[in-house]
Amino acid sequence: MKTFSLSTRRQPLGTVEFIALFALLTSLVALSIDTMLPAFPAISASFGLVESKDSQLVISALILGMVFGELAFGPLSDTKGRKYAILLGMGIFCIGSIISMLAQSYEWMLIGRVIQGFGVSGPKIASRALIRDQYSGAAMARIMSFVMMFFILVPMLAPALGQVIIYFASWREIFAFFLVMTTAVGIWFSIRQVETLTKENRIPFSLRAVAKASRSILLQPVIMAYAITAGILFGALLLYLGMAQAIFQDIYGIVEQFPLYFAILASGVGVSSFLNGKLVMKYGMYKLSMGALACLAIFSLSLLLLSSYYAGQPPLFGFMLISFLCFCCIGILFGNLTAMAMESLGKIAGLGASIIASSSSLVSVVFSVIAGRFYNQTTIPLALGFICAALIGLLLVNYAQRLKNVSS
Repeated sequence: MKTFSLSTRRQPLGTVEFIALFALLTSLVALSIDTMLPAFPAISASFGLVESKDSQLVISALILGMVFGELAFGPLSDTKGRKYAILLGMGIFCIGSIISMLAQSYEWMLIGRVIQGFGVSGPKIASRALIRDQYSGAAMARIMSFVMMFFILVPMLAPALGQVIIYFASWREIFAFFLVMTTAVGIWFSIRQVETLTKENRIPFSLRAVAKASRSILLQPVIMAYAITAGILFGALLLYLGMAQAIFQDIYGIVEQFPLYFAILASGVGVSSFLNGKLVMKYGMYKLSMGALACLAIFSLSLLLLSSYYAGQPPLFGFMLISFLCFCCIGILFGNLTAMAMESLGKIAGLGASIIASSSSLVSVVFSVIAGRFYNQTTIPLALGFICAALIGLLLVNYAQRLKNVSS
């Protein structure tokens, strides 16, 4: 049931149109990452990159931009309105796309990616707030479930889209696609969606408020434990995304069929996210999270042992099976860790959620960039990265739970 009222002559969006529009908005982050994966060899060739691991910075640069964007667009959406923040972010994203598309050096392409990451934080952060403004309770849960269904499909299909574009054109046209799609969605959003945050409900921007909220969150060890864990796990996922194309090409000689294998592994996140909605009601977030982290550690250790036995190049079936199980664990963890962090946040406004998201993104960038430099044309660095993420997560989540038990 809708909980806001705005005087407008425009016909409000129907449920199907609303879901379609916001599925596109929220999928921009995943699309910006996964569509680029098949382009890594072409980008390396264009800019003369010697090491294949250098192409991983295409992903890390985008996330680095999000670190600052997530921090900025939360308060901005509370001050200027949800629509303003979303459209401004999409405009900045388009500027970054143009810079990357026209870049004549790798450094300038990365600068464009950082700008893209900053801009894409607008629709990522403000669209969630807009949905919260417009829906509540079971209606919001229903809308978010449909939006997430489309969101999960994007990582499965985006590499195939990138490969099709490269087949008919070049990697630069991927950025042209981002530009055209974002412009079209922006026009659709601008025309059809009304502002949901009325002027009387907007909060004046205050550096003091930002500093106070930041201090309040950063000094709460329970919240930071969950935020850091989520960041490290996202960093492990980024580590895989940065290595995936190289692993399938260097070790298994898979090039044209890479999107298919990538989609199979990505489906593990979707399957477990769906199951988590049912399991969490029975077992609770903490038990599920600890179980998933323990399983992730076991599966990652299995991948390390298998990789070591085969000199870093395990059989394709073994790599796919163990990796799929790892992604199932990660799919369970993302939703639960976010929920536990938000639960511990209490009544702090959306500004607090932005700070948590920004902190997690920063941790993920540091983790993935450092771990990614160890890629040596084997699966061993990936297995070690997953093991480290799982063990650190086990320690931090257990630490947070003990603190909660003491304070309760």
